[in-house]
Amino acid sequence: MRDHTGKGSHGSSEAPSTVWHGRATNRAQWLLAAAGAGCMALGIQLAVDSAWTSGIAPLLMSVIGCIAAGLLIMFGTLAFVHVAVKVDGDALEVRCGHIGLPRRRILLTHVVGAEFAPKVTPREWGGWGYRWRPEQGTAVVVRRGEGLVLRLGDGRTFTVTVDNAEAAVRFIRDRLHLSATGPRATEA
Repeated sequence: MRDHTGKGSHGSSEAPSTVWHGRATNRAQWLLAAAGAGCMALGIQLAVDSAWTSGIAPLLMSVIGCIAAGLLIMFGTLAFVHVAVKVDGDALEVRCGHIGLPRRRILLTHVVGAEFAPKVTPREWGGWGYRWRPEQGTAVVVRRGEGLVLRLGDGRTFTVTVDNAEAAVRFIRDRLHLSATGPRATEA
């Protein structure tokens, strides 16, 4: 996790940074990706070295099923091995996995509040990944632990697990001129 709330060397006259970066990782999902690779290997093994005497249809269904299941497991888990969060002067951007998909960008003009969640668990959201629950809102959960909860102007919430979420909350509140309890400061 990198916290860029201050830029420059000691005694520098440079202005503070206007970008905050955060990240969270779940190494346990590599095990699930390995299981997906195993399913793919089994499908390939069946296709190459098959002695099935019951016909081509059962063999094709087995090969295609193993390869499809392996691809779904592997890419579904690799997409949520880590999450990268970037907050700048305009928006919060969340990118998942190594290729950055799925991606979510929330303009700070749509944010009415930011809170620190000390304990976000996959269980409360129904698992790892990009989640939506009608009573809770939307979340990107890659691991158990601290998270950032944004309250949006339309009444919805967006939660993301990220290291040093308290710094992200402070950074967002500073950008939006929010107090620790919430409402926007009056602008002149």
